[in-house]
Amino acid sequence: MFRAVFFTGLLTLLGTGLVAYFLVQQVTSGLFQERFEQVEMEATQELISTRAALTAGQATDSSETSTLVHDTVNSLESQAAQLPRVTTIMPLEEAGSLYLPTQSTTTGSQMGAEVISEELKEAVLNGTEQYWQPVGIMQDGQEIPGVAFGTQVQLPPGHAYGIFFVYDFSSVQENVNFVFRVFLVAAGVILVMNMLIAAWVSRSVVQPVSQAAQVSERIASGQLDQRLAVVGEDEIARLGVSFNRMASTLQEQITQLANLSKMQQRFVSDVSHELRTPLTTISMAADMLHESRHDFDPISRRSAELLHHQVERFQALLADLLEMSRFDAGAAELALGNVDLLDLSREVLVAAQPLADQSGTELSIVVQGGSEASFIAEVDRRRIDRILRNLVNNAIEHSEGRPVDLVIAASPTAVGIAVRDHGIGMTPAEVAHVFDRFWRADPARARTTGGSGLGLSIATEDTRLHQGTLDAWGQKGQGACFRLVVPRRQDTPYGASPLALPPVYQSTDRENVDSETIITGEIAYDRVQEQALVQQKEGRS
Repeated sequence: MFRAVFFTGLLTLLGTGLVAYFLVQQVTSGLFQERFEQVEMEATQELISTRAALTAGQATDSSETSTLVHDTVNSLESQAAQLPRVTTIMPLEEAGSLYLPTQSTTTGSQMGAEVISEELKEAVLNGTEQYWQPVGIMQDGQEIPGVAFGTQVQLPPGHAYGIFFVYDFSSVQENVNFVFRVFLVAAGVILVMNMLIAAWVSRSVVQPVSQAAQVSERIASGQLDQRLAVVGEDEIARLGVSFNRMASTLQEQITQLANLSKMQQRFVSDVSHELRTPLTTISMAADMLHESRHDFDPISRRSAELLHHQVERFQALLADLLEMSRFDAGAAELALGNVDLLDLSREVLVAAQPLADQSGTELSIVVQGGSEASFIAEVDRRRIDRILRNLVNNAIEHSEGRPVDLVIAASPTAVGIAVRDHGIGMTPAEVAHVFDRFWRADPARARTTGGSGLGLSIATEDTRLHQGTLDAWGQKGQGACFRLVVPRRQDTPYGASPLALPPVYQSTDRENVDSETIITGEIAYDRVQEQALVQQKEGRS
């Protein structure tokens, strides 16, 4: 509304200014032209008669010439002029035998000889016609317009004199000023009126839109029962009715989706919990069969092995589903503690070393900032360990035997850990979906670990609980990189990441990690990795 009123006022001011300027110019020109024609006719007639009277005079000396001029000028003053004027007679050339000096009808008047310009004097001296020129007359410290008319006359003893009529146009200027003030007042009234109209129209349009925006914000915040108040039957009222209908439809659909989501989450949670008991029994039976497989015939032994592996996969999937159901229900909590993430990263690499050896993958760690730098952060050790193990195992799986590097760096407010492989890589479209649940870049690709497709989704939720970020980068044929950034303190947000994506480092910065590395915590192979190791071992046997 403010913009509408402002631009309406601005455009009105410009428009009325242009119109007022044009009209004032026309009125001014008309008034001055009309009055000029009147005084020009009067001056022409009187200048001709005055010149004739002075030329016909029989003055022979200075006294007679002065008397002749005085009588002639008095006769002019006795005639009523349409506008105030001053008559001035002045010599046009310098000579020592002048009979008559410069004379004006009003002594001390500022409309006399001082307003006659040299250009007008020169024109009168060199011609016999009537000449005129606009002049400025000083009156009370202000310059008012006027017009000077002049013609040449010969006075004894044969010198050229100029007779000039200077007319005062102050009355015309006053009329012009009055017209200008009228236009100025009219422009002000029009400006205020247009701004008030614009404010009223804008308010009538903007207020319902503003109310609709407020209601929309409340609906977006979860208050689905909010509606617009509809008044009248105009277009705004129709908009309000359509908005309310849309809001009601959205409320119904959102309610249905929310109920469906709750039912789905509850179904997954209930099914996962209900499956735990029979699955535990089946797992015990599968373990017994697997331990006794050497007493079976080849077909039964192979069946026992397959049963054992698939039960392990089922257990891993069930554990992931239970974890996701806890995230969806908002029941996941952090067990915070001060953890050295550099030591934890080394432990994760040591735990993943058997899987890397089976695929011929070299694992390395790159410590940026030096080993003396502090990498301690307030985190949940179990969840960060799960994130890193998932990233490292995925990197080994997709590295195709090329090196996998874990890069760690720290800033005063955050610790960043990146897992970089140089395998098949990912396209930007695959990077956009890599954290989706059950998503696979290539469904036809065989997996050595046979994961559930929920690992990165769980890692994302664990990162979110830590107020951190988990980002991905990939290029086909150049490998992929996942970067985890967590704040040092949960109550202190961090700014920029201490690591680029992908991180920049040299091959000479790599440090090998072997099984003799000192482990400060407990190493627990995850269920998928254990399954893969068992599969590889049984395959060799």
